Amino acid sequence: MKLAILTHEPFYPPSGGGSAELIYLVNQLTSHNHDVHLFCPKFPDVNQVEKQFSIQVHPFKIWQMSRYTNFRLIKYLLYPFALRRLVKRTAKNIHFDVILSQHAISSVAAGQLKTDLDIPVAMNFLDHLTGFMETWPRWIIPRFILKRLMQFELNLPCRYNANAVLTVSKELCRRFIETGFDSSRIITINYGYDSELFKLSKIKIKSSPTVVMHGSFDTHHLGEIATKSIYLIAKSRPEVRFLFVGKETKSLKNLSKKIRQKLPEANITCTGFIEYKTISNKLIQGHVGIIPYEESAGSHCAFVAKMVEYAAVGLPVVSTPLSGTKTFFSNEPSICFSKFDGKEFSADVLKMLDSPPQFNAIEKLAKRVENELNWKTICNKVVNQLEALHP
Repeated sequence: MKLAILTHEPFYPPSGGGSAELIYLVNQLTSHNHDVHLFCPKFPDVNQVEKQFSIQVHPFKIWQMSRYTNFRLIKYLLYPFALRRLVKRTAKNIHFDVILSQHAISSVAAGQLKTDLDIPVAMNFLDHLTGFMETWPRWIIPRFILKRLMQFELNLPCRYNANAVLTVSKELCRRFIETGFDSSRIITINYGYDSELFKLSKIKIKSSPTVVMHGSFDTHHLGEIATKSIYLIAKSRPEVRFLFVGKETKSLKNLSKKIRQKLPEANITCTGFIEYKTISNKLIQGHVGIIPYEESAGSHCAFVAKMVEYAAVGLPVVSTPLSGTKTFFSNEPSICFSKFDGKEFSADVLKMLDSPPQFNAIEKLAKRVENELNWKTICNKVVNQLEALHP
């Protein structure tokens, strides 16, 4: 099978979150002897990466694309149209059997290309992208515009009559079915992790009590709940250290500034961007992992990657009650689903620090995650769906 994969994220190195999945999916596809052509924004050492993964990369070069790029929203809106032209131009010389889109942005291009090239299209939704914008200020994204964007995203499979849809959570699956999309063509695959990189740590580093969080630190990650809860914890327990693993974004800088204006002695550290393969080395320094997401359609539809990785290394977790993630992780002693309230969240974090779960509960969850959410298991589901489109 000659497969065209479309994505709006640079392929390598993965930065964590949704971008991490693709390298494992590509490896699984090539191990099945499929011919993979990747259409994505340019990234360093393309020729070397092509050889490493046995694929052909068709880089998008017109403008920079990344989760930290300037004018990101405008670029995201324009990218599908430019991506469509790139694929159509390439398809004049290469006949593709199936198109796979990663995320909603490239699904717009994939849907249009289904008509252009008359070939099957599978759409892989790793989140409900526009749903996260519900946490953005109204002056940035007026609600009447946001409502249309969210409806447009959820209607993509129906609009373009996708041959198959893969979703990251049962909650997102449910919302696609509510739009009228055929439930027999949709499958929930959840989100995985690299079991070689994220291993259960039995020895906890002796240090000050440490609350850790990693990710891209966007607006919806670090809102009022995160700010209030971290302030309250730091105020009542000055010895607690807060470790943020990832790029120091504007949202993270604003959070630190707000807290330190009221509490200059707050112990907040940011590692800056680190490669995906080294994230676990930082996570095991923590005693509790946090997911203080604000409530939104996007957060409820997510299957949060950091939850999987926290669980894999044996880190107890306090999270806001996100529907998509809670479905899989309910009734786990090492995971506390708090409320969408900073005061309640801070109390639950302190409770977890003071009364950590028994190691056997932590170990049991880590083994469950390893069995059900390792990348090989996740990617096999995707490959099976794609192969069914081109027997």
